[in-house]
Amino acid sequence: MKKRYMLVVGLAAMFLIATGCAQPLTRLDMDYGTSFKLAKFNQTLNPEAEKNLKPVTGLDGGAAQASIEQYRKDFAKPATTAMPISLLSMVAGGK
Repeated sequence: MKKRYMLVVGLAAMFLIATGCAQPLTRLDMDYGTSFKLAKFNQTLNPEAEKNLKPVTGLDGGAAQASIEQYRKDFAKPATTAMPISLLSMVAGGK
């Protein structure tokens, strides 16, 4: 009988200790991840786009290739820079 009593008291004590360490859900815990989900939703232009299985129309291959080549040529050109104006020349009244 004493063994059974000690077992029940021990189980009850472990239950109380375990529930004493538990914390109730806070508002922050309930809303965790909501800001990410809202930002993702607000940045989606057309949520139904994945259901559209029609082929995409746009530039043909030649026009796209010419556009890409022109884009890359623009970066190959050296950038023109203006003459730097020093603080000393501005104070001295020089150009």
